[in-house]
Amino acid sequence: MFLVIRFSPLLEYSPNTLVLITIAGASTAFFAATVGLVQNDIKKVIAYSTCSQLGYMLFACGISNYSVGLFHLFNHAFFKALLFLSAGSIIHAIADEQDMRRYGGLIKSLPLTYSMVLIGSLSLMGFPFMTGFYSKDAILELAYASYSAHGTFAHWLGTLAAFLTAFYSTRLIYLTFIADSNTTQTNFKNSHENPAAMSVPLVILAFGAIFFGYIFRDAFLGLGSDFFGASIYVSPENINLAEAEFISPLIKWTPVLISFLGAGSAFGLYHFAPSAIVNLKLGFRPLYIFLSNKWHFDSIYNHFIVKPIIFWGHNVSYKIIDRGVIEYIGPTGILKLIKNLSVKLSGLQAGYVYNYALTMFLGSTIFLILLKTSFSEVIVLICMYILLIS
Repeated sequence: MFLVIRFSPLLEYSPNTLVLITIAGASTAFFAATVGLVQNDIKKVIAYSTCSQLGYMLFACGISNYSVGLFHLFNHAFFKALLFLSAGSIIHAIADEQDMRRYGGLIKSLPLTYSMVLIGSLSLMGFPFMTGFYSKDAILELAYASYSAHGTFAHWLGTLAAFLTAFYSTRLIYLTFIADSNTTQTNFKNSHENPAAMSVPLVILAFGAIFFGYIFRDAFLGLGSDFFGASIYVSPENINLAEAEFISPLIKWTPVLISFLGAGSAFGLYHFAPSAIVNLKLGFRPLYIFLSNKWHFDSIYNHFIVKPIIFWGHNVSYKIIDRGVIEYIGPTGILKLIKNLSVKLSGLQAGYVYNYALTMFLGSTIFLILLKTSFSEVIVLICMYILLIS
C-alpha cells in the first residue's frame, strides 16, 4: 500500500493503471466484506475486515487521493490493532477458544474488553466522529466526486461494503458478549478480565481509535496542506478535494446511514429472530457455501497455480533438471568421469620402458604444440623417438 502511494508520480501519468487500481480496490473491499460476513473464527472475521479496509485504501489511490488512502492506513492501524488485541484477550480469557459460536454472555466477565471491542468496531464502521469516520467517509465522498465510471463504481461498491462491515462487526459483538452463553460451564466461570500488561495497550489504542482521526484530519485532508511536501504527486486535473465538499448531503451521509442499517439489521436478526438466520442459511445454502469457501479463490488458486507449480517442481525441476542434467554434468557426472578416467590411466602403468617413453614423448609433443612449436621440430622429435626405441 505504501509503495503504491510512493509511486504516485508514475501512476498519475498512467490513467488506465489508476482505473485498474480503483476497480481492484473496490472489488477487494466488497469481496472481503462478504467473506467476513460468514466467518465464525473471531480472528478470521477481523482479518477479512483488514483485507476489506485495504481495498478502501487501494481505490482511494486509484482515484488519485493518495493522502486519503494513507490517512485511512494510519487510522486503521489503531482500531484494527485494538480489535486484534481484544480478540487475543477474549481467546486468552475463554480457554483459547476462537469460535464465536462458543462464546456469549461475556459482557459481565470481560467489561473492559467489551468496551474496547465496541470502540474498535464503531471506528471500523465509520461511526460519526470516531477515527475511522474521518478517512472512510472521505474516501467514499471523493470516489463519488471524481465523476467517473470507475469512481462511481468504487463509491457504491464501497458503500455496500460499509453495510456488510457494520453487519459482521455487530454480529461479532453480539455473539461474543450479548448472546446467551454457549460455552462450557467451566470456561464461562473461569473467564476473567486480563491483567494490566494486556489491558493497558488496549486502552492506549482505544484513545487512538477515538481521537486520532480528528487530530490529524487537517494534516491529511486539509486543502493546501503541505504535510507531505513533494513526496506525493497528484496531477492537477485529478485533484477533487474541493469538489467533494460540495456534493449532496445525502451522498455524504449515505455511508453512515447504511452502516447504522447494517448494525441494526445484525442486532435485530440475531436478537429478535435468530431462526431467520438459520432459514437464510438453508434457503441460500449455495450462496452461504460460496461465501464460506471465500468465493472458491483458494480452490482456483490451488488448482491452477499451486498444483502446476508442484507438478513442474517435482517432475521437471527435480527429476529432469536437478537429478538429471545437473547431476549428470555436475557432482555425479564428474565423479563417474574421474573414476573411469582413473581406471583407464592406471592401465598405462604396465612396467615397460617403451610405454613410459611413449608417454613422455606424447606429453612433450603436446606441450610443445601448445607452445606453438613448428611442424619441422615435431618431425625431428618423432625421428628421435623412433631411433630411441629401435
